[in-house]
Amino acid sequence: MALDMLREIHAFVSVAHTRSFVTAARALGRSPSAVTRAVQALEDNSGARLFNRNANAVTLTEAGERLLPHAERLLDVQRDAADELAALTGNAQGWIRLAAPEVLASRVLPQVLAEFSRRHRQITLDVQYSDQALDPLQGRLDFVIRGAFAQSSELIGYPLWAYRRHLYASPEYLAREGTPQGIEALHEHALILHTAPRILKAWHFCREGRITSLRPQPRLRLGSGVAVLQGTLAGAGIARLADWLAEPEVKAGRLLRVCPDYRLTSSTGQDPQMHAVYPAGDVPARVRELLQALREGRPRE
Repeated sequence: MALDMLREIHAFVSVAHTRSFVTAARALGRSPSAVTRAVQALEDNSGARLFNRNANAVTLTEAGERLLPHAERLLDVQRDAADELAALTGNAQGWIRLAAPEVLASRVLPQVLAEFSRRHRQITLDVQYSDQALDPLQGRLDFVIRGAFAQSSELIGYPLWAYRRHLYASPEYLAREGTPQGIEALHEHALILHTAPRILKAWHFCREGRITSLRPQPRLRLGSGVAVLQGTLAGAGIARLADWLAEPEVKAGRLLRVCPDYRLTSSTGQDPQMHAVYPAGDVPARVRELLQALREGRPRE
């Protein structure tokens, strides 16, 4: 009976967070009908209706709002107890499935994953590399690493590291084509545009708190961050790159920063960050530990 009640609480909290029985079912790895039955059982046992349901939305009733913080605390206690047992027995095991931008296959992830795998020999890591904005729910992934800016959705964001973007080009390109003396001169140059996960309509330049927007007219459009970096190194043009990726090449003399007084931000002047997104609901201890390892393994100057 206690185990059944715990499943019902899991289902209730997941639906409350996602406001969707279908999304909650995906996050829990259960069928929508099973989640619906679990919530109905909890409602029957408590004698109170927890959700208002209609064709357009699922919202909490007053009883549901009052129950939610208590249910969340109960799941926290259960999770902490499971973590303590795993720590005591050293039996962390299972799969972790994740996806990450292709460029992380050569930076950051190899070192972090190698060390994590050495410490957790009973855990199997399954990593997909893609510059597309994959959905962890549809892909049955524990989490997805993304760059730029977290978008509001049914997913939970976990910040990994902040960074800045600048313009870069190879010394060979600048020697051949000249160095632009300001962003207004960029239209005279070969620009490289990263088209995944989406095509940007504008680059937003921040200088001393002021935002100037430019609509890039690229000569080269590439759907891979690795291809953008390699094309820039090869002298194909000027590209917008993350500092954690490009600055090591600057130190090695293979790239130079262009229009160095500017950085590229959101339209409101925000700097981007690498972050992980995952479905609402209980996150296994092994996944939380890997997320922490990724945060600690962030690029450092």
